[in-house]
Amino acid sequence: MKIIVLGSGTSQGIPVVGCDCPVCTSNDERDKRMRSSVYIEGKGGEKVLIDAGPEFRLQAVRAGIKTIDAVFLTHSHADHIHGLDDLRPLSYYNPIPVYGKKVTISEMKNRFSYIWEETQLGGGKPRLTPKAIDKPLSIGGLTFIPVPVKHGVLDILGWEVREDKDKSFLYLTDTSDIPKDTMRQLRESGPWKSRTIIIGGLRINRHETHFNFEQALNAAMSLGAKSLYLTHICHNHSHVEIENFCQHFKKTQPESVEIHPAQDGLVLEV
Repeated sequence: MKIIVLGSGTSQGIPVVGCDCPVCTSNDERDKRMRSSVYIEGKGGEKVLIDAGPEFRLQAVRAGIKTIDAVFLTHSHADHIHGLDDLRPLSYYNPIPVYGKKVTISEMKNRFSYIWEETQLGGGKPRLTPKAIDKPLSIGGLTFIPVPVKHGVLDILGWEVREDKDKSFLYLTDTSDIPKDTMRQLRESGPWKSRTIIIGGLRINRHETHFNFEQALNAAMSLGAKSLYLTHICHNHSHVEIENFCQHFKKTQPESVEIHPAQDGLVLEV
């Protein structure tokens, strides 16, 4: 299973419009962060997207994406679904199923109501098939398991993706708390020889609706992370500064684990 981090930034993206802070004006390409999303390729040729932010067209061109078999949504905030219209060329011949919580699918359909309304011939719009789910679903050899988490007061989803019996990829963005039942679900599903976790960590300081770096890293380690990456990062810290934070945190851990900030275009093999 191959994972491509299409975007690793928070809702404003980086550089932030009108901002001239050191990170927004940095020459380090790793400090340029589009809105958060990941693209997954299974060894059987499956091609799946988790979230489609406003820069999806640019991300897809950069990653060379030519087909999408399915889209899984974490929640309906603009930075996670406002790129859905750019699935238009990828859904020209076959509709693309879009999966998520019932409320997420409902809000998506409302936001993109024109997709399902009668329009004139030639009216450009993507061909999407919205499907609310609350149970595991397989796309070819990949199994997607919904992972309930909290985003402030909102109930949203992370996604666990399994391909081989001893490997797990866990994507938890926009998370501020992992309920006890979810922690139990994830712990009992292991142990894993390889569990790669990409988890949202906004900044060093605490935030009401997002984990900070320390909270995210502690949560991921408690879930058996072997490779761990922070995503959904704001412009308070440069990539180098976050890497230093991660390496300092790593020294406190008894196990050998890879801990890094994610970056746009990062490719992982799980």
